[in-house]
Amino acid sequence: MPGLYFEEFSVGQTFQHPIRRTVTEADNVFFTALTHNPAQLHLDEEYGKSTEFGARIVNSLFTLGLMIGVSVGETTLGTTVANLGMDEVRFPKPVFHGDTLHITSEVLELRETKSRPHNGIVIFAHRAFNQRGELVASCKRTALMLRQPRMS
Repeated sequence: MPGLYFEEFSVGQTFQHPIRRTVTEADNVFFTALTHNPAQLHLDEEYGKSTEFGARIVNSLFTLGLMIGVSVGETTLGTTVANLGMDEVRFPKPVFHGDTLHITSEVLELRETKSRPHNGIVIFAHRAFNQRGELVASCKRTALMLRQPRMS
């Protein structure tokens, strides 16, 4: 399903995104290396064993990117102009290699924009849950969205 236009959203609208994703060790190591993050917590298993988590944990920015990426198909694919910001980003529980995440999105707010009459602003709440139903990530995302094309 392609993304929705500004007018197709309503406050309180929720999406249970059908794509689930099992996070692998390769995901974590590649993402951590690609972003030049040398944190031992993501790369060094022996170090991870010595932490309160007992193992390496997945890079939280990978989790954030995955959470928003999974939401795109049902919300903003082809209809977003730009992400304007992410606020209130939280990671209440760690993600481990082998965790399977599922994502939900909720429309929190819709705003007109006078400076861009062909666009509107949508604020989403995205949430990621692991296979045990535990919340592992959340954020508010502000997106500048296309309005439906006017018929001539």
